[in-house]
Amino acid sequence: MAVKEVYLNGEYMPAAEASISIFDRGFTFGDGVYEVIPVYGGRLFRLQQHLDRLKYSLAEIGLPSPLSSTEITQVFERLLADITGDASIYLQITRGSAPRNHAFPDQVQPTFLAYAQDLVYPDQATRDAGVMAVSFPDQRWERCDIKSVSLLANVLARQYAHKHGAAEAVLFRDGKLTEGAASTLFVVHQGQLLTTASGHSILPGITRELVLELACNHGLSCQQTDISENQVKTADELWLSSSTKEVLPIISLDGQPVGGGVPGPHYRHIIGLYDEFKLQFRNGEVS
Repeated sequence: MAVKEVYLNGEYMPAAEASISIFDRGFTFGDGVYEVIPVYGGRLFRLQQHLDRLKYSLAEIGLPSPLSSTEITQVFERLLADITGDASIYLQITRGSAPRNHAFPDQVQPTFLAYAQDLVYPDQATRDAGVMAVSFPDQRWERCDIKSVSLLANVLARQYAHKHGAAEAVLFRDGKLTEGAASTLFVVHQGQLLTTASGHSILPGITRELVLELACNHGLSCQQTDISENQVKTADELWLSSSTKEVLPIISLDGQPVGGGVPGPHYRHIIGLYDEFKLQFRNGEVS
């Protein structure tokens, strides 16, 4: 669906009529944070975890939220009032509009934007076939744990992948895996599920945490740790995960097959558990 209505700075309005100042610091400096929240069957997926991450990102850049968590939830519910199927909420908060100066302005009102849009996730054919990926140096800043709107380095990495016919860029820094340009990476190596340890080098993904929960609760040994480039390139399986991609198998990296070059058994196990969890969530059986 096309975005028809947005919430901007206290008002609901048609998307075509929404505008911000050319002096908004989100535009001039990328000075802001954002969230993307999946909506399944009209229910916001892991809302509290998303709000907690938003609160963390805002605190780390010294930006107070103009709305409380309760008020933000009420905005989401209004935007979703006429939606019964799957969608997503996009939320962005910037420091607001002020004369151009790198230092924080005094007494400025933050800009708050939110809207609902289609949730386009991979179809079954893509899941069954898997996707290709390429390696790329991680050239991003050193606070990737903040979900910042400053995404140029991610854009360049993803464009590199696109030019090479790949779905994702797998990022390495100092010989170690960080994550994807727009996803978390999982590595199955010698029967163990590995993902990069939480810290400033990666985003604390909400889907990532669910995958770890499902894996650890259903008999797949999992560890958050440093992962070498060699471990990635000799992995039995590679997966990517994100709110919009859910969980996808990578079957080729830099033109070389991963494992057998087809989605592996651990992936098939996890995606079955993920789909079961999502169905239970739709039905209100889990949160």
